[in-house]
Amino acid sequence: MRPPRLAIALLAPVCTVFVPLDAGARELQAHRAVYNLALAETNDDSEIEHLSGRWVFEFSGSQCSGYTLKSRIVMNIGMSEGERLIDQQVTSFEDADGRTFRFVTKSFIDKALESEVKGTATLGEGGTTVAYEQPEKVEHSFGPTLFPTAFLNRLLDKAEKGENFFQSPIFDGTEFTDSAIMTSVVVGKPKPVAENDPEAEALGKLAEEEFRAVTAAYFDGETSGGEEVSDYIVSFKLHESGVQRDMLIRYDEYSMTAKLADLALFDTDDSCPPQ
Repeated sequence: MRPPRLAIALLAPVCTVFVPLDAGARELQAHRAVYNLALAETNDDSEIEHLSGRWVFEFSGSQCSGYTLKSRIVMNIGMSEGERLIDQQVTSFEDADGRTFRFVTKSFIDKALESEVKGTATLGEGGTTVAYEQPEKVEHSFGPTLFPTAFLNRLLDKAEKGENFFQSPIFDGTEFTDSAIMTSVVVGKPKPVAENDPEAEALGKLAEEEFRAVTAAYFDGETSGGEEVSDYIVSFKLHESGVQRDMLIRYDEYSMTAKLADLALFDTDDSCPPQ
């Protein structure tokens, strides 16, 4: 089973030309977030009986030095044939202008390495090139895309301009693939955090920030009845600082929640050296 996509779980108008991050891009909040994972519901075709786990997500860097993302998701899954332990570990670095993206994703099942995806993606005027080192040395090229931090920055910029719907291809290095995945995003209006919000205590001072309700559908090209269908859908609350919480991840046969349990904020070095 696939854990939530990251990136930065998760997230530019359609790219028809190469558009790097602006030099004056927003400075996202460096932080470490811990989420409790739980099964929300299943349908009749699902073999999952229960699910629990934790997700630790760490984001750091700046618009001068680039951005580092570390994510680890550990889940215990009770299925009809027995218990499974899923462990996905992701580390990536995205340079400040969104041109280069280095990534390593390791997935374990019952403590045994199931897969490793490692490589470097480069965005240029002609499109995206991904040079994989694992699971095999191979190079794939496809159209322009956005990497996770550039995607999140563009999402927030569009939302601030009042645009509540857009779509973009995104590449996050979590899977061995020869294409980006198309993402359609709906963004709501800013809202204050309610006093009785169950995640308010974990938010700390970010409870004073407004958030937007976001729903992102991910499409991998599969069709049903002649129409393209989403691979999965993620709904969450996105704060102005880039922190995400209160997630609902919906797959065909089941859905799961990721609730913020702890949040640590780090200082960000936002001073760029003189040109």
